[in-house]
This record gives sequence, structure tokens and C-alpha cells, in this order.
Amino acid sequence: MADITPQDPIDEESPAMTPLEIRPKEKRRQRLLQGMQRMSSSPSLAQFGRSRSSSSPYGTRRNLSCVSLAATPSFGQYPSGSVTPGYFSNDQSSVPGSPTIEFPAFEGIETRTTRKVPNVSTTHLNPTTISLPAEVAAARSRSGTVRKLPFEFWARMPDEIRVHILTYLRPKELICISRVSKEFHKFCFDGQLWTHFDATEFYMEIPAEALAKIIVSAGPFVKDLNIRGCLQIEHYKRAEVVVTACKNLINATLEGCRNFQRSTLHNLIRTNDKLANLNLTSMTAVTNSTCKIISQHCPQLETLNVSWCKHMDARGVKMVVLGCPRLRELRAGEVKGFNNLGVAEAIFSTNRLERLVLTGCVDLDDEAFKTMIHGSRPEIDILTDRPVVPPRKLRHLDLTRCSQLTSEAVGALGHLVPDLQGLQLSGCISLTDSALQPILASTPRLTHLELEELSELTNDLLSEHLAKAPCAPKLEHLSVSYCENLSDMGMLPVMKNCVSLKNVDMDNTRVGDLVLSEAAAMVRSRSSRTSSRTARPHVGLRLIVYDCQLVTWTGIREILSWNAEVRQRSEGIATYPTEIIGLKCFYGWQQTVEQHTQRVLKGEFSSAARLERKWADYMQAVEEAGAAGAGSRRRRRRAREAQLLHADEEGGAAAAGRRRARTVAASCAVM
Repeated sequence: MADITPQDPIDEESPAMTPLEIRPKEKRRQRLLQGMQRMSSSPSLAQFGRSRSSSSPYGTRRNLSCVSLAATPSFGQYPSGSVTPGYFSNDQSSVPGSPTIEFPAFEGIETRTTRKVPNVSTTHLNPTTISLPAEVAAARSRSGTVRKLPFEFWARMPDEIRVHILTYLRPKELICISRVSKEFHKFCFDGQLWTHFDATEFYMEIPAEALAKIIVSAGPFVKDLNIRGCLQIEHYKRAEVVVTACKNLINATLEGCRNFQRSTLHNLIRTNDKLANLNLTSMTAVTNSTCKIISQHCPQLETLNVSWCKHMDARGVKMVVLGCPRLRELRAGEVKGFNNLGVAEAIFSTNRLERLVLTGCVDLDDEAFKTMIHGSRPEIDILTDRPVVPPRKLRHLDLTRCSQLTSEAVGALGHLVPDLQGLQLSGCISLTDSALQPILASTPRLTHLELEELSELTNDLLSEHLAKAPCAPKLEHLSVSYCENLSDMGMLPVMKNCVSLKNVDMDNTRVGDLVLSEAAAMVRSRSSRTSSRTARPHVGLRLIVYDCQLVTWTGIREILSWNAEVRQRSEGIATYPTEIIGLKCFYGWQQTVEQHTQRVLKGEFSSAARLERKWADYMQAVEEAGAAGAGSRRRRRRAREAQLLHADEEGGAAAAGRRRARTVAASCAVM
């Protein structure tokens, strides 16, 4: 039987093609790939682009358009080793005049070979398209959608809003962010941000040049100026900058600027006629001439502080009192010359002062003080034997350490200061009960009373006058320290009737445990209790009982027990205190008291109660150990054991549940 030659898979319409039966299939594929590689590596690819084929090259019999070699002299001329044009000829062509490569279809074999041309952009492949502008192309994403440019929020914000945002920053923070950019620098030094200039908060943290620059930039806007203790401003050149820049001041505090030049201070006062509050404490540049300038150029002045100004006297105060019709507060502590009757007469005639502070004015005597209160020659009422004068407007009067005043002069305040709220007479050692009796009877608004070091006061003043005075329900602060004649008989009625007390100083007196128990009962009666376990109490009454010999540990325990008391209602609901007592006592017990108070303020009532119980056991064992007679060794041993337990309890959480595991050597002695 004759051999049957298989039919050539190549189309029979190509008569010029060499029979493929003599060529292996593998060589045919290699030649195809080599021919395509030679054509794609032609040097003309860098100059000409190729257009995408109109038909997909992935079909069964598809065409792949080659790159048009228009620079070649003739289509049929190919370099050696290239594929002949008629080898893969076809009638169809994607682009006229360009040769095409036909992928033959093999039966049962699906082999497709493609070749991508590198470094050829889509724009060059299609000569009919025009590239987009660079800025538009940059704004386009890969998906073709146009990206929105970032919105410059800070740049498009109104200046007023930007300035308002910067007002929430502290001065030091403004200085830091001013270095971000020129725009931030301009806004950070805007005068509207520096209307309140308090250099005491940051003057030690920024250089003097930056401080002077701030004042220069914000000078016209500054209304409140506080350079207390600011050493950078004390240099005369920088002080001149302050004076030149600040011309709209309302409140000025120059306290402690001791190197401030006198001429500079005078220019500052002259250029600021709207001053309402002026603090010149401890300034050596202040003289009577300064007070004269103040009286002439500060008609709106309301508060003046010239305490500890050594180069002026009461005559300067007189000029200010007469020249400033709105003056309400005058502080002239340690100023000399207040025995001048002319100064006293000026204070009486104007009758505008509501706060008068004459601390340490040792020159103030009885005659001058009585002239301040009821004038030089007042009319006396026949029935009451009181001067007939208008009542004084004083609300706060401080006569601390005015040692020349006696009971007769201070008693002149009775029935003439109905609006008095604060009275300080500490250090006036000559005062007796007769000086305070008319004052307590005629001051229903009195809330602060300081009577320290008045050794002549007796219990009768407290029990019969203060406890029954109209001001008793409103009294909040009472200081009777170093009044050695006062005891429980005087303080018990005060604790019962003065139910609004917040601070009581009784150190170095003869008060005892009864006063502490009464104070605890008073706080218990006026405060409410809460059933909320998360609520935290606050200190409502502060007691100071240093060096009170009659105060024992039992009285201290009464206070501690009340502070940590947790009550159980009939319904089974626990209630907790909302107000406790803060105690300052003998230094040997103070550490335990402070530790107990800290636990109560944190809401650890059980821990505080355990500390109070252990401390009481320790104190009781110590007392027993000190007793004489049989069993002394046993009592001393119990005292040592109680001491160790109390020391472990004060250690708190540091013991981590092993309060009894410490040795004698590791424990600390109590106080």
C-alpha cells in the first residue's frame, strides 16, 4: 500500500511556500519568534510609532500589525536573516502599506505568541490624538477621573477666625509656632492676641529680645500688663520700650521691679490715663512725686497698692485719695507717716474706700485712727454717746501689727461699719474684749475675723458676744492662735452656733478634745450624705490645733472616725460622707492624719478605717506601756507589737497584702 502523506496544516492558497513536511514544527516556531524579534529590534522603532490593530490578535486566525518601516527604501528589501515578505502574506491588513504577520491555525494546538513593543507611549501610537496639559494630566488618576486639588483650609480662612483660634494658645506656645513660617509669625505677633500680657508665666523661658519684641508688637493692644518680677524688663532700654509701646493700659502690675527708673515710671503713668488698677509694691522708684502724678493723670484709678515703698510716706497717699474720685481699694502696708491728721481727715472726708490695708503701719495711733472713722470733732449723740456721722463704706480693714492702737480707738468702729466683711487685728497686743464687743454687735455681714496674738482676750468674748452676734451664722474664717486664755468654754458655743465655719486656727490655745468632737458634730449636722460609692468627699472644715496641750489622741481619733464613717440604712443601703474635716495637729500624729485623709479623699473608706483602728491600738498600747506596776513587761511587748502593725498599715499598698510579714529591723518607728 502506498504511503499517504498528511495534509499540510498551512493554507493551500500559498503556492510559493516551501513544503513544511521537511521542516520540524519546533524549528518553525523558533524561526517565527526569531523573525518577530528581528523586526521589533529595528532601529526605526525609536522614530515611528505603531497603531493598535483593529482586530484582536488572540483569535484563531488573526493578524498582528507590524511597525511601519516608512524610512526603508522599499517594502520588499529586508536585511539578511529576516523573514521574506511572501512567507506570511495575507490579503487582510490592519494598516495599509504595512506588512502583517499571520498566525497559522494548527489543528488541535492553540499556541499564541505576542510581542509588546517597549518604551512606546499610547500618544505616539495614535497620531490623531493630542496630549493633555501637564497640570491636567497630573491631576488625573489612573482610572481617568480628575483628582481634586487639596483645599488650603488655613490659607482661605478669614483673618478674624485665625486670630480667634490662636487665642486659645498660651504665650509660650505662640512663640514656638511663630517659627513655622512668615505667615504664622505675622499672626502670632498680632496685637489682638496680647491684650492680656502676663509675663510672670513665661518670662524665664524666653529670651529678653523676644519679650521686648512682643511688647513692641502688641503695645497698642495691651490692656492688662503684669511684669511682676520680670528681670528682663528692668533694664532701662527695655523699660523705655514698654513705656513707648503701651499707651492703653487698664491694669498694670510692676511689683518687684526694683531697678525701674523713676523717669520711666512717671512717663508710663502719664501716657496711660485709663489706668484702673495699679500695683507698685516694693518699687524703689515710687515717691510722693509719683503719687502726685497718679492723682493728676489717673482719674479712673480704682485700686492702688504702694506697700513696702520705702521712699514715700502717707502724704503721697493723701494726694491720691483726694485726686482719684473712683479709688475704692488702698493698700499701704509698711508706709510711714499715718499719724498725720491731715491724711486721716482726707480719708474720712472722701469716704470712698471699701478696702483699707495698713499692715505694719506702726505710726498709726489712736487719734489718727479715730479721725479716719468719725472725723476730728464729731457731734456726739446724748442718748447713745456715739458720734453722729455717716457710716463708713469699709468692707475689709486690715490693721495687722499696728501696735500703737488700743481698745478705745478700735472700739470706734462699732456701729459705723455696717458693711464690714473682713477684720484683721492680729498683733495689736493691747486690745481687750471691750474693743471687739461693739464691733461684733453691729457687723451682721462679718465673715473673716483674725485675732492672733491677742493675749488679753477671754472666753467671755467668744461665748457671750461672738457666738450670739448677728454675724455668727455667716462667719467662715476665725483665727484665735496664740490667744492663750481661750479654752473649751469659749470655743464650744462658737462651734455650735457658727455653722458656716470653713477655717479655724486654734494653735497654742487651751482648747481640748471637746472642741474637736463638737466640730465633728457640727460638720455632721450641716452636711449631707450620699449613697453613691463613686462620689468623693471634700474638705469642708480645716482645723489647726498645733501645740494644744489639752488635745489628745482620742480627740484626733474622733475626727478620723467621723471622716471614714460609712452608715448602713435599714434598707441595707450604705451612705458615705460628702464633707470631711482637714486637721493639722501635733507633728507626731500628723503623718497618720494625712495618710488617713488621703485615703478618705480617694474613697478608700475601709482602708482608712483600718488605719484609724490600728493607730488607736498602737496609742493605747503605748499608754499602757508607760504605766507603772505589775505587768509592765507585758504592756511594753504589746506596745512594740502594736507599733509594728501600725507601721505596716501606714505602708499601704507597698506591703502588697503582707502587712504582718515584716521584721522588726525592717519596720520603722512611728514618728
